[in-house]
Amino acid sequence: MSTATRPEPATSNAPTAAPAAAPVAPAPLPAAPAAGGNRKRIVLPIIALLVLLGGGWGFKTWNYARAHETTDNAQVDGHIVPVLAKVGGYVQRVTIDENQPVKEDQLLVQIDSADYANKILQEQADLQASQAAVGGRGSSEAQVQTAESQTAAGQANVAAARAQLVKAQADFQRYQQLAAQQIISQQQLDAARAAVDVAAAQVTAAQRQAAASGANVGGAQAGVRLATARLASSRAALDNARLQLSYTHITAPVTGVVSKKTVEVGQLVQPGQTLMSVVADTGVWVTANFKETQLVDIRVGEPVDIDVDAYDGATAKGVVESISAASGAKFALLPPDNATGNFTKVVQRVPVRIRITQGLGANRPLRPGMSVFARVATKEGTQPNAAPAPGAAPAPGQAARPAGGASGGR
Repeated sequence: MSTATRPEPATSNAPTAAPAAAPVAPAPLPAAPAAGGNRKRIVLPIIALLVLLGGGWGFKTWNYARAHETTDNAQVDGHIVPVLAKVGGYVQRVTIDENQPVKEDQLLVQIDSADYANKILQEQADLQASQAAVGGRGSSEAQVQTAESQTAAGQANVAAARAQLVKAQADFQRYQQLAAQQIISQQQLDAARAAVDVAAAQVTAAQRQAAASGANVGGAQAGVRLATARLASSRAALDNARLQLSYTHITAPVTGVVSKKTVEVGQLVQPGQTLMSVVADTGVWVTANFKETQLVDIRVGEPVDIDVDAYDGATAKGVVESISAASGAKFALLPPDNATGNFTKVVQRVPVRIRITQGLGANRPLRPGMSVFARVATKEGTQPNAAPAPGAAPAPGQAARPAGGASGGR
């Protein structure tokens, strides 16, 4: 019985047999997406959204800018009335405090009036003396009447003297005839001739006396005119003294709020000295200083949005009321002179007055001096063929534009 032989083990010199088949591994799962790919899919839409928002914002800003003119060089203005002392003296009483509301004609300051009251008494006495000089016994009017009476008497004396002269001349003529007939003596003829000479002298004397009386009338009348002028001067002096006394009562010129009070009781004030200021409640407006290159489309009547810095940019409403006739530099204390030295061109600013049409309420008042941001809506002015309203006049200091003219480049 044959036995199976076992295979001999391979020697080191024999070729190596192939190893046994390894077990089959399971199929690998799909790889997870990389982290960079997820980030791109998130960032790209965000960037696209930001670009879209930026483009929309830029278009909106451009569209808004082409229809509006804006400036931050603007402030609220109002009527600030100074209270001045018209007469000098010591302050007796001050009836108000800083930032206190006052009414028109309300007493603010009282100045010592004793000196001005004594001045009134003196002027009253002078007036009475002037009145006595004009009318009454022994006055200039009485002197005129006396001079006129003397003139009338002098004229009567002239008439009487002339009558005596005529009689003396007639007697002398008769005596001459009688003397020629040897009826009277030569002595009687000489006496008649002397009577004629005496009568003629009396006429001359009466005429000169009448002329002197007439001159006295003229002098008396001049005295009346002088006394009348002195009377008028005395009355004017009395009125002025009363006016000076009234100036010791310093009252509020307008209704408003007291500001910058510098007067105290016991202070010696001088005429023309500023005692305080009153900010009038007659309303405020906005003065916006636009560049000269921005005025091409600004017109009177255009609406304005006013952002007030003091109230976190709260917006008030207004309308362009007027445009200044000159730039602000022309009203400076030392206006520039471009004809001297080196020239550097500077864009000038022109004040534009804006009337407030809608404020921010009583709790947020607009006070003079507040900074604002003005935005003028000029879209209607920039549209082509935008003709002005019929009969509308151009703004002060601004030439009228022809109808249909579009705004030029800026």
